[in-house]
Amino acid sequence: MLLRIISLLFVFITAAFSQNHYPDLFKLIHEGKFTEANKSIVGLLSGNPSPEQVYEIRFAGDLMNRIKLDFRKKSEDVIPFIKKYYPKVTAKQISEWEELKDLEYKIMDGEKFYFNQAARNLFRVNTDAKQVMVQKDGPEQDNLEDFLRINIPAVIRDNNFSHEKKVHPVVMELDYTVSVKRGVVPAGEIIRCWMPFPRVNAGIQKNIELVSVNDPEYILAPDNYLHSSVYLEKPALSDTETVFNIKFKFTSYSEFNGISFTKESAGKYDLPDLEKFISERPPHIVFTSRIKKLSESIIGSEKDPVIKAKKIYDWINDNIPWASAREYSTVPNISDYVLENLHGDCGMQTLLFMTLCRYNGIPAQWQSGWMLHPGSVNLHDWCRINLPGYGWVPVDMSYGRQPFEADREKYFFFGNNDSYHMVVNDEYSADFYPAKIYPRSETVDFQRGEVEWKGGNLYFDKWNYSMDVKYIDENEK
Repeated sequence: MLLRIISLLFVFITAAFSQNHYPDLFKLIHEGKFTEANKSIVGLLSGNPSPEQVYEIRFAGDLMNRIKLDFRKKSEDVIPFIKKYYPKVTAKQISEWEELKDLEYKIMDGEKFYFNQAARNLFRVNTDAKQVMVQKDGPEQDNLEDFLRINIPAVIRDNNFSHEKKVHPVVMELDYTVSVKRGVVPAGEIIRCWMPFPRVNAGIQKNIELVSVNDPEYILAPDNYLHSSVYLEKPALSDTETVFNIKFKFTSYSEFNGISFTKESAGKYDLPDLEKFISERPPHIVFTSRIKKLSESIIGSEKDPVIKAKKIYDWINDNIPWASAREYSTVPNISDYVLENLHGDCGMQTLLFMTLCRYNGIPAQWQSGWMLHPGSVNLHDWCRINLPGYGWVPVDMSYGRQPFEADREKYFFFGNNDSYHMVVNDEYSADFYPAKIYPRSETVDFQRGEVEWKGGNLYFDKWNYSMDVKYIDENEK
């Protein structure tokens, strides 16, 4: 069964989905002109397109459905939440928030729909609204902030004692499940599933052990694939969900490089692939006029790459608040989207940081996977940059500056990382092994997994995922 499916993979082997053949079609979609786009799709499919073009045309139809799933709220869904904090909210105030991009919406075929998390995001990204929520509800409890307040000094103490860059080991056992909903795939049809797995080549992850898999013919992606995955197949069940499960164990280390902001960076870059890491990578890393203008205002006349990167880090920290984000596959250019809307989630903040770094000649490389902090387990994105005298170092843009006085603690996530970042990916929009036949659900990242069958891709609304973490070292609970 496995070899039969793999033999079909030559049909479509793509790393990242492109929208190159039909820019006018995708322009219609991103403008919300879905009826017109659907008519265009029917016409294009009747014109004897190539298999590659059919792939792209069909994804256009899928893309509209993805956008609709992200923008399902109407005014009557959004206003009641806002009225809990602004009982006398007016249409004028709503309009002002919309104009500021603080209340995100999309016009689809002439009708306004709000992003599913628009109401909650308003109180994350608008300073006044955030204060109003705090006044009514009190400060939001942040388990992660409480944990980091203890963990960051502990990592630095370990480094001071050992003088090693890799310190503070934590052993974790993870139980990961993907469950395809009943009835989504006809009973007996084979479902293909790719599940996240810690990267062997990440450097901070050791003793990686695949403890169990509920498919004896699983395939572990080779180490040279930048999306680390376990591939499984199962026939769809008729009366219940189809479950894919893996359990694995590994030791994770904190990385502390102790970046100095006071001594001048020495030397020039001598990377064999330097150009790759300082170049544009459309569609999400593009040196637009907006990026160039912003870079000039942030960097000024600064020449030192460490200080330039710090200036970028500070600007994003101060101006781009974290907010729940729409699916990445629905955004034409993520770094540009962040600048237009002035908010984004961890991956969006990271792509903007990487774009500004690369434009300024600072090598930047994507990393992502999971954050596994006790009480704060979730999907997460960050990156690595290369600094003279330090080499490749991690940067977590989303975590930003920490509430400490000294720079080494305050800027811990600029050049350092803790033991609770599980690396799955060393690049975005990379290849899978075995390759996927149909367009990915997540065209940029890979954390939840990917699922398909012979009838097509199974999008995120067709299945559920869960991660259970067991901390083997009792004192790390």
